[in-house]
Amino acid sequence: MQRTEDRSLGELLGDLARDTGLLVRNEVALAKAEMSQKASHVGKHAGIIGVGGALAYAGLLAIVAGLIVLLDIWLPLWVAALLVGIILAAVGGAIAMSGVNGLKQENLAPQQTIETLKEDAAWAKQQTR
Repeated sequence: MQRTEDRSLGELLGDLARDTGLLVRNEVALAKAEMSQKASHVGKHAGIIGVGGALAYAGLLAIVAGLIVLLDIWLPLWVAALLVGIILAAVGGAIAMSGVNGLKQENLAPQQTIETLKEDAAWAKQQTR
């Protein structure tokens, strides 16, 4: 490889363009990989929300009838149904909120890509001096 002093301005600019193109392609690949990883985490929390909702619904279907009939011994039927419904809704809501809170904690910005883009901008600026 020729020394920098021996190369023409055109050669240097050509090298800079080639290196910049390679850098951009690498940054795109990094961003894709990072976003794929973040999508996996989001999917996990979405699954937790779904499981919480499904459990709340299954609980509603499986337990509601039994509890209402049991409570009907001491309470009017409508009061028994209301009480059981409120309790199940609270439990299901708490499970779903657990998943929502997990999603809120996820930082979806591709942090590694942002950092390397800043470094690349500084490098490109240095190369044009």
